[in-house]
Amino acid sequence: MTDTDTKALLPAGLRDLLPPAAAFEASVVDRLVSHFAGFGFERVKPPLIEFEENLLAGTGAATAMQTFRVMDPMSQRMLGLRADITIQVARIATTRLKNAPRPLRLSYAGQILRVRGSQLHPERQFSQCGIELIGVDSPAADAEVVVTVASALAALGITGLSVDLNLPTLVPAVCDALHLTAEQRAEARTALDQKDAAAVAALGGPASDILGALLKACGSADTALDALRALDLPPVAAAERDRLAQVLDRVRADLPDVGLTVDAVENRGFEYHTGVAFSLFAKGAPGELGRGGRYLAGQEAGSTQEPAVGVTLFVDKVLDVAPQPEARPRLFVPAGTPLADRIRLRDEGWTVVAGLEPVEDALAEARRLDCDHAMVEGAPRAVG
Repeated sequence: MTDTDTKALLPAGLRDLLPPAAAFEASVVDRLVSHFAGFGFERVKPPLIEFEENLLAGTGAATAMQTFRVMDPMSQRMLGLRADITIQVARIATTRLKNAPRPLRLSYAGQILRVRGSQLHPERQFSQCGIELIGVDSPAADAEVVVTVASALAALGITGLSVDLNLPTLVPAVCDALHLTAEQRAEARTALDQKDAAAVAALGGPASDILGALLKACGSADTALDALRALDLPPVAAAERDRLAQVLDRVRADLPDVGLTVDAVENRGFEYHTGVAFSLFAKGAPGELGRGGRYLAGQEAGSTQEPAVGVTLFVDKVLDVAPQPEARPRLFVPAGTPLADRIRLRDEGWTVVAGLEPVEDALAEARRLDCDHAMVEGAPRAVG
């Protein structure tokens, strides 16, 4: 291995983004944020690193194992490199913007860094983009976030979109009503996460009956909802089911062409959510494009927390299915071409590459610089 090869090596899960991929990512992020802004979601920009105790407080505790930590030489306090931006936006909402009128609509985009990747998402540094609607607890707010982010993906030209809606609070509500012990709850959770019907049946008693029925309540939204409505659920669980139905009705009215599915017992990745949660998929995508749901924004339990619903898009996954823009033709212009002429050519649709020194053969120089055309005798000529 040469010295150059050694210098090009990067730690596992990290990569350089080269042309034209870097420009494509920036363009997609800009279009997403612009779409969000058009529906009242104002952009915020939290820092890449902040005090550990702030970053990991409240719902941020879920990212503790994924957070890089460093010592701040100035304050002599521990800092954390963000592993998720949602937590920071919630902090901003409940501190810097605590007196702003509710509902508060915020958007964000930026890089995050994690200690380790996952099997489906091995990258450790990647771009997030999303929205948060804070201060309102209603089906209308849940639906607005789903509709806004799905319509943003559709505006990028992504087709075959589907939304899988979940109720991570449903199983705990049933377990509470059945007075299951901590050990029984753990067994039930493991069986449901693994979609193991035999293990659910082995729980015995009323738990096996109702949790087994919930396990089957998945698939298309209408089929799953009919199955849920047929169950005699405890009052709290029934209220969760009814709220899901209201969200589905609103989303379907605004997005009739987006596929809607329901998994009543899915919980993994939604552990800190307090209501309806969801994942976004698209035809041809290797995994989910993003996920979101209802949670409590704020760093401490009690009066400093408020209801919120949001969604995070994994931009690298969005790029896998977003149509690539048509490349602008590259035009080589000779050294000394006035700026006004270069601006005019750019506005006409060219990517203008200016020579820095006079050359004898403009076509050969254009070919060397990977240009399609060269300005020869005052007119663009194809390199051929």
